[in-house]
Amino acid sequence: MSEHPARLASQRSMDAVRRRAKDEWLALFAENAVVEDPVGPSHFDPEAKGHHGKDGIATFWDMTVAITDRLDFDIRDSFACGDEVANIGVITSTVGGNTQMDAEGVFIYRVNDEGSIVSLRAFWELDRAMTTIRTTPQS
Repeated sequence: MSEHPARLASQRSMDAVRRRAKDEWLALFAENAVVEDPVGPSHFDPEAKGHHGKDGIATFWDMTVAITDRLDFDIRDSFACGDEVANIGVITSTVGGNTQMDAEGVFIYRVNDEGSIVSLRAFWELDRAMTTIRTTPQS
């Protein structure tokens, strides 16, 4: 895959989340960036307005990433066009040490001329993801 600026930003974002590097992750975003994950009304964003600016995005991290033990990304395909990339894949959340849930979806990142993320929009369905909840044996 090409080293498209939006694809690179998405890869850096996923890597920072995987490593739980909140400050590094926040630094990838432009000051006026917006995160919609998932797009539309959700328990994270009941009014479907998105999480705006670094403070809003930091709060989003605290409501989502911080409550998990880990997040794994399995990006199966990626399409870069213009200043955006659409990644198709599955994000697996682990909580409680051994309870997992898969969010299959399309994850769209848009960057500015400097390569900073100005928009992250995640299209996935909570009801669909809830059907994947499972407990794995602890090692």
